[in-house]
Amino acid sequence: MSNLLTQTNFFVPIQEYLDLVEYKMRTQSDGHHSDLGAALDHLLSSGGKRVRPAVALLTGNMLGAVPDRLVTLGAAIELLHTATLVHDDLIDGALLRRGIATLNAQWSPAATVLTGDFVFAQAAKLAAETDSIPVMRLFAETLAIIVNGELTQMFTSRGVASREDYYKRIYAKTASMFELATAASAMLSPVNDKVVMKMRRFGYQIGMAFQIVDDVLDFTGEQTTMGKPVASDLRQGLITLPALYYLELHPDDQEMASLLDGHFYSDERMDRLVNAIRKSGAIEMSIEEARQYIEFSLETLDNQPDTLEKQALVDLARYIVYREF
Repeated sequence: MSNLLTQTNFFVPIQEYLDLVEYKMRTQSDGHHSDLGAALDHLLSSGGKRVRPAVALLTGNMLGAVPDRLVTLGAAIELLHTATLVHDDLIDGALLRRGIATLNAQWSPAATVLTGDFVFAQAAKLAAETDSIPVMRLFAETLAIIVNGELTQMFTSRGVASREDYYKRIYAKTASMFELATAASAMLSPVNDKVVMKMRRFGYQIGMAFQIVDDVLDFTGEQTTMGKPVASDLRQGLITLPALYYLELHPDDQEMASLLDGHFYSDERMDRLVNAIRKSGAIEMSIEEARQYIEFSLETLDNQPDTLEKQALVDLARYIVYREF
């Protein structure tokens, strides 16, 4: 199934609008410092899949929103995502993203922060251009959720083996922005609050699945393709779902106990723990949980209009758990 289900399936109905989203994003530096233009072009050319604006466009087109407003919303959401990545890479000291040099690998921390701030500002400006107060409010709330999640991860999440902590963390990191994409596009559509809530739930569920799969790929991918060490979160003391399942299967594992106590400094021991997690069944259990989120998400689409966009959203949701990088 993974060979048949690709991004092209769900991009087809909205490709012309995605092209407009791309153009709108790239023109946000017009009239500003030339280095901002170069930086924005570098950020937008680094291989992002544009999944979030695609979700917004498909949802809004399915529900009958005005296309121009959806394009503006899609550009706002993707710029918000881009800005968070700029600051994430600086915080993490990451020099590569998707195999391409990060902004902070080339610029000073101050210049990188200011560029991220600029992209945040342009994203907010675009959100305001949707002429929807509810959308602007949700946009601001989402940014606050993301920042609060990052601070929580920095100060309190390391070494914490808790499902509650994990689900809150991945909601803040990823699912909140998918929620924004679906709920905001529904807010721009001629539908009632019940439909808005259903689409918000759809975004939440596919967002949770998306991050769970990312966390699985962190264990199963290769450093050369991931652009970062295998199990990079675990190496930083962040316990993701595969490690949680492993701990539930092996509650007395000494390697995990040492990691949670903060006394784990050996690469050899870490490699041994990663291999143990890979072989334990925890990866498969995590993927199954992601699939359950997807199945729940598809139920929320049952009563929506039978359109090409609806089928594309179904394809997109399924792609999330079958994608391979």
